[in-house]
Amino acid sequence: MDKILEINNLTKSYGKTDAVRGVSFDVPKGSIVGLLGPNGSGKTTIIKTIMGLLSDYGGNVSIGGNTPGPLANANISYLPDVAHIPTWFKVSQAIAFFADFYEDFDAARAETMLTTMKIPLNKKIKTLSRGMQEKVQLSLVMSRRASLYILDEPIGAVDPASREFIIDTILKNFDGEGAILLSTHIIADIEPILDVAIFLREGEIVLHDDVDKIREEKGQSLDQLFREVFKNVV
Repeated sequence: MDKILEINNLTKSYGKTDAVRGVSFDVPKGSIVGLLGPNGSGKTTIIKTIMGLLSDYGGNVSIGGNTPGPLANANISYLPDVAHIPTWFKVSQAIAFFADFYEDFDAARAETMLTTMKIPLNKKIKTLSRGMQEKVQLSLVMSRRASLYILDEPIGAVDPASREFIIDTILKNFDGEGAILLSTHIIADIEPILDVAIFLREGEIVLHDDVDKIREEKGQSLDQLFREVFKNVV
């Protein structure tokens, strides 16, 4: 299976603090990989390194054969854990902005998703609820025809009732030609869609395996295991 993302012995420090220590994993084509851990475990540092937002790191990172930077980013659709679209945009303006900026953006797909979620295209983003704003951003990100989708806490800001709908949106708009790296500390809702789970604690991988194999060997759900492993920090 083709590897869309390969990380080998990644290390990153902030001063004397080690944020990531010797992390290695890959994300094969057609897979959904969960980067799972509590806040401060190193998830966002890894993602920022992949996106080329951090340059002073050790180890190797390859995205489709390219090192982090503009060439690699052209094939990555990224949903950060903070708002990244100007909130004074109307939803329709945000769609137009993405269409101008990304050659692989499917505006019709975005409009269909947003209409299905009953989000008015003529409203300014800042007038929408936080949950609706998250849905707008996710819809735009999933409407690109990218090789790698990186979703950093895509369900963290929405109510439980909306999470199932968002997860369904991710699945329906993932064609299997790419791959998804999904970072979260909310496990129960996303467990059913994951192929591979990576548990991170204090910048190190403490578990990395196929989700079905984990459940079979441990005799418990991924969510139960996560709560057990991180019971003192989650």
